[in-house]
Amino acid sequence: MHCKQLAIPRPGLALASALFASGAVAAEAGTAAGTASTLFGIPVEFILFALTLLGVALFHRHTLTVALIGLAIITLHKLLFTGFAHGAGLAGFGLHLAHEWVILTNLLGLLLGFALLSKHFEESRIPALLPNYLPDDWKGGFVLLIMIFVLSSFLDNIAAAMIGGTIAMAVFRGKVHIGYLAAIVAASNAGGSGSVVGDTTTTMMWIDGVSPLDVFEAYIAASVATVIFGIPAALQQHAYSPITKDATPGIRIDWTRVGVVALILAAAIMANVVINTRYAHLSDRFPFIGAAVWVAILLAAPLRKPDWSLLPGAFKGSVFLLALILCASMMPVEKLPAASWQSALGLGFVSAVFDNIPLTALALKQGGYDWGFLAYAVGFGGSMIWFGSSAGVALSNMFPEAKSVGQWLRHGWHVAVAYVIGFFVLLAVLGWHPDERHKAAPAKPIAGVTIVAACANG
Repeated sequence: MHCKQLAIPRPGLALASALFASGAVAAEAGTAAGTASTLFGIPVEFILFALTLLGVALFHRHTLTVALIGLAIITLHKLLFTGFAHGAGLAGFGLHLAHEWVILTNLLGLLLGFALLSKHFEESRIPALLPNYLPDDWKGGFVLLIMIFVLSSFLDNIAAAMIGGTIAMAVFRGKVHIGYLAAIVAASNAGGSGSVVGDTTTTMMWIDGVSPLDVFEAYIAASVATVIFGIPAALQQHAYSPITKDATPGIRIDWTRVGVVALILAAAIMANVVINTRYAHLSDRFPFIGAAVWVAILLAAPLRKPDWSLLPGAFKGSVFLLALILCASMMPVEKLPAASWQSALGLGFVSAVFDNIPLTALALKQGGYDWGFLAYAVGFGGSMIWFGSSAGVALSNMFPEAKSVGQWLRHGWHVAVAYVIGFFVLLAVLGWHPDERHKAAPAKPIAGVTIVAACANG
């Protein structure tokens, strides 16, 4: 059995061969020309990353293997030929990891912690009672998506998606349509796109000096998009497995577990708000948010023991996402196209395959964007593919059948349509108003908290 686990599947070998061949040809061409390693004028790192994403899309049963092979070959290519943003060789790689470790560790802590949180929430038996309060027909599925949207506006979208998935599993008797899973992820990302505490990217904008009101306008697009994808998704789910009309009699809520869930959520929210406002200069030095979640989990463990058996599966899915994020962080993206509504629209599609945190950091450094448009694009755009956002990866750990790009696009088509319609509604309602001077704005109190304008890259 151990041999089977260590053996690389044939799809992984095929991808490894393609990645290595592309890297070798391009490196040879780049060396001969005496310039950076390129192939047909395209940096090799982008080609290798594109092949990795293609492998994930084609071999969805071997996503972790494909991601790790891609990461290894991209890293090897940069070690041997191009170096890293912070230097060449192993020293440059070490400095790169030192720059990225807080983001990666925070995300790992959140993914694992919220896997335990969602189980606590399920065992509190609140989801089992929801059929008494949700509409009986397809509108019940739509109302649930609205609930996820609202929850994500003040809570991390990972938790909102996993709580939504837990509820869906209960009210739809364990049969959740892939189109509806895509809608859960989309609702969680849409809900966070207009709130500076609802998504990492919007928090980055807030720290950098962007007004929360400039971000809030993203809700115009996000609300329209939620209606556009929410209704077809609810109809898909109703046809696949209708909502349970009545809860099982005799269910009693475990209020202690409800308290545990509240404690974990409060820890995440407080760490997010306090660290990213009062102590923004420390936010890139330690994974405070992930650590706060785990402190709360361990403190509450004597009251209700977490289901530790969930961690191996959650860890595997988390490593997959972290591998892709680390790959994305090594891409030679020195600048973005000139800021315009067209480039903002395009960034939404890029966000479906490229980590939105470095995209947001680049946009903040470049300036000239209408931040409401950017918040919507990078926040919601990742919903179009299951691994395009951490919420999608987290939910796919609960529903492995979602790990197919083809099925996600086929059944979750309404998410991409909703993204485009929502974007153009926002453009028609408010127009494009770029903000050139957000960094020059003085610090000002918001809800009793002083916001310190600081560069997101430290």
